[in-house]
Amino acid sequence: MSAERVADVPRDDGTRFAHRLWVARESGIVVALALLLLVTVLHNPAFASPQSLRDLLLGAAILVVLAVGQTVVVVSRNIDLSVGAVLGLSAFATGTLLSSAPGTPTALVALVGLGLGALCGVVNGVLVAAARVPALVITLGTLHVFRGVDHRWAGGRQVNAADMPRDFLRLGTSTVLGVPVLAIVAVVVVVVVGYCLRSYRGGRELYAIGSEPAAARLAGIPVGRRVFTAFVVCGALAGLAGVLYAARFGTVDATAGTGIELQVVAAAVVGGVAIFGGSGSVYGAALGALLLTTIGSSLAVLRIDPFWQQAVVGALILAAIGIDRLLALRAADRLRGRSSHGA
Repeated sequence: MSAERVADVPRDDGTRFAHRLWVARESGIVVALALLLLVTVLHNPAFASPQSLRDLLLGAAILVVLAVGQTVVVVSRNIDLSVGAVLGLSAFATGTLLSSAPGTPTALVALVGLGLGALCGVVNGVLVAAARVPALVITLGTLHVFRGVDHRWAGGRQVNAADMPRDFLRLGTSTVLGVPVLAIVAVVVVVVVGYCLRSYRGGRELYAIGSEPAAARLAGIPVGRRVFTAFVVCGALAGLAGVLYAARFGTVDATAGTGIELQVVAAAVVGGVAIFGGSGSVYGAALGALLLTTIGSSLAVLRIDPFWQQAVVGALILAAIGIDRLLALRAADRLRGRSSHGA
């Protein structure tokens, strides 16, 4: 069976059930987000002020971009733990470029960040796809390699906001019709990547690979090439996130993005992207990122111990994994029942 035929196979009962569950999960995230906002606003009405909402969107924008890239990898039954280090490397490269050449156009800076991130993605993709080494091990190693390169390059230096052009720094605070520019960039990334995953054969094949890699190979899908592409896309978006980070915070050093990779994975999983691969969407991942950001801000407003933020996120991850397991078991049961009926 050709790859094109696989992409066009009609949905069976198990797949339709999975789709309904994804929609229910994304709707559940929206409801949880609305309830969280309501409780926080009742406690402190200032939380609903335009400035507070803009700050919330700004805080979520970078995490959303990273979560979208992570989703592309996770649906193929892989994971990229190096995104935080790639973000840090790209952010420092952005700061260094702008401090040494202040007249560099912002579009060119963004392309440099994308290119540097894509290069890191190529390293991950080659090691995972060609050597067929587990992505968890590979990206855990490259996380430290990329972070080491960043520390070696920085040499203890940091790039301050005073060293970068004002026009670039305005990107981190400017708005269009009240919506932060960074949030608009994040929405564009979500829409473009979501469309590609849904409408192009290569995107649909990533889901087929995540569902069953061996069957995908037998169907003629170029598994290695698709997985390689997924890591390049993830790296490029992490590089773009580094550019946004530099614009948002101004001050950049070798520690930028440290630890954010765990938040990225959490955002994707909480947003309905199955850690076992084969299901989920970038829209759910974006909602998951927004929910995690809102939880952090709300707990601070409600004066709840920060420990509980980690506990809540951990509970959400466990619940998401449990639902993924339920989805897999229900889909398998439906398929077995259908096979028995056909026999």
